Amino acid sequence: MIVTRTPFRITLGGGGTDLPAYYEKYGGFIFSVGIDKYMFVSVNRPAADDLIRIKYSEAETVDRVDQVQHAVAREILNFTGIDKNIEISSMADIPAKTGLGSSSCYAVGLLQALHALKQDYVPLAQLAEEDFNIEANILGRPIGKQDPYLAALGGLRVLDISKDGTVAVREANMPIEVADELNRNLLVFFTGETRSADGILVEQSVGARKEKKEIVENMHYIKDLGYQILESAERGNIDEIGKKFHDHWQHKKKISTKMTNPQFDKIYDVALAKGALGGKISGAGGGGFFTFYVPDGHQEFREAMKQEGLRELRYRFDFEGSKVLTHFS
Repeated sequence: MIVTRTPFRITLGGGGTDLPAYYEKYGGFIFSVGIDKYMFVSVNRPAADDLIRIKYSEAETVDRVDQVQHAVAREILNFTGIDKNIEISSMADIPAKTGLGSSSCYAVGLLQALHALKQDYVPLAQLAEEDFNIEANILGRPIGKQDPYLAALGGLRVLDISKDGTVAVREANMPIEVADELNRNLLVFFTGETRSADGILVEQSVGARKEKKEIVENMHYIKDLGYQILESAERGNIDEIGKKFHDHWQHKKKISTKMTNPQFDKIYDVALAKGALGGKISGAGGGGFFTFYVPDGHQEFREAMKQEGLRELRYRFDFEGSKVLTHFS
């Protein structure tokens, strides 16, 4: 049996510019961080038969790979050439469809496990590209480069994405005490709503490909804000990050009418009144988690969010990325 652990992520800057529809014309930029909430994937070779068993929110038992209904698992089995006698199961610290990269966490974790099963150890960045190829190119999903790379690498990561899709990745240049303070001041709360991001991402991608002026200009602005957020972080001016989160939120809402709703707008207004300098919603928007930058008064802020019906996600930054936890032969 092999068990892998793969981190979820929180986007700090540049979200959306990692989509092919945007970076193929303008180049993309992401500043993001892995967190210590994980997807766990296990694979096993049962001794009794050659069936394929996959357990997630549902359970499948089939004879052939082409019968597998879980699209990501099916294409990863095809990619790795494993076509029988395999059992795959998964569990996660965070629900799916909440904007923290769960699909890529699953894909990267499964790729990591199946490569280990074959004794075929590959670099983490290669796992990210394999995931992107499977989800974006084979399955046609509207994902960007961020989720695969953060799932694979974790850490405070900077991605510079060329027009041809090549990713130059590095760790943000931040002293550990600055990273710790940033971690303390970024408070994350579950909105209670899950949703597929595909609709918003498709709308964003179509707007970028058709060069709709408002969408493209807002994405340019979000990329520039991403550079500014990174600069603030690397200079240790982390309160500036909260202020730029607020600017980001104002522009992000202009990209899609599905980004927010009256309830989320009310929560955001309460957050500002209780001391947040700014905030953003996870992933493409429309549900999932709010991340607020709160410089002080954390306990009072937490109580205010609790009164709004939100549940806090307590977390720490993850700097390990996807890894094999257990490998019993």
